[in-house]
Amino acid sequence: MEVSRNSLRHRPLTPFRFMRGLMCLMVFLCSAFMFLVYFGPPVAVLLRLISIHHCRKATSLLFGLWLALWPFLFEKINGTKVIFSGDTVPTGERILLISNHRTEVDWMYLWDLALRKGCLGSIKYILKSSLMKLPVLGWGFHILEFISVERKWEVDEPILRQMLSTFKNPRDPLWLVVFPEGTDFTEQKCQRSQKFAAEVGLPILTNVLLPKTRGFSVCVEELRSSLDAVYDVSIAYKHQYPTFSDNVFGIDPSEVHIHVRRVPVKEIPASDSEVASWLIDTFRLKDKLLSDFKAEGHFPNRGAERELSTLKCLVNCTVVISLTVLFTYFTFFSSIWFKLYVGLASAYLTFATYFKIRSAPVTCLDKDLFSVSRKSRNE
Repeated sequence: MEVSRNSLRHRPLTPFRFMRGLMCLMVFLCSAFMFLVYFGPPVAVLLRLISIHHCRKATSLLFGLWLALWPFLFEKINGTKVIFSGDTVPTGERILLISNHRTEVDWMYLWDLALRKGCLGSIKYILKSSLMKLPVLGWGFHILEFISVERKWEVDEPILRQMLSTFKNPRDPLWLVVFPEGTDFTEQKCQRSQKFAAEVGLPILTNVLLPKTRGFSVCVEELRSSLDAVYDVSIAYKHQYPTFSDNVFGIDPSEVHIHVRRVPVKEIPASDSEVASWLIDTFRLKDKLLSDFKAEGHFPNRGAERELSTLKCLVNCTVVISLTVLFTYFTFFSSIWFKLYVGLASAYLTFATYFKIRSAPVTCLDKDLFSVSRKSRNE
């Protein structure tokens, strides 16, 4: 007898959870809009004209405040347990992160790890271009310099290389996330992947799809000299694979398990063919790890990542909501100039996101600030 999805849910969708989820979603969307229109153009245009490095620091700080709302929702409001295992990774590293892609929300749980490592505002994703068309959120993806791809290599390769070339400054924190499977896992996709693997003599995988190697190889090639490590992350869920609405309304998951294997970048092979073989072997090991998780209910080598501070989460939430209320007052109850600014900012963000426009720094100013920064550090 087939079991319905509702009977598998960790928590029922009660009226309280429904209303709480709607309120949280409204807060998240309103705060996202206000942060983007009031902070986006000054930071992404004006400050970027002076210095890309300082633009990214400001972006990381300001929009990291907003991103931190999501781990607060997951762990403190919904009560989801996020359990880390594997290597305990240091803070402040520049990394390339690869992960399996089991559901539509895997990428959001990587924020829980990035927040603990002080790199939440510096996380960037390679994602399909259709997501850039999401209202408001697409603006945020553009401001945070996510890399959008069409899934056509002849189109994507020059765009990918151009964007990666701007991420090479070792002074800029970087967590670049790649999902080498290229899409989320389903049984139908798995069967097609297994059929292809059998035809070309590659490993037959059951818990992940065969990874696409070219994008990862280009990332390693372009960023190798400025990276500290590659993080091989495996994500698994207890009882039920969550959807976005499950996250919002606090229905699922009960537990998220995140296993991290840190690989120093010097251990990654140099040639494209060797990098491709390394990635395929990594996913073969990941497939075995996920099979063991299904059998045992946990990953090996449970780590000791600290719990999120409830007080810090509440302070962060208070700051975000206070700024949102202030910007809302300016927009609707203050001078007409604020309404004009919001309209122009919205138009600019729509235009810049659609045409992938980013202002270039005035070279002399950027160099002067770099020399001042370097001199101050030496002193």
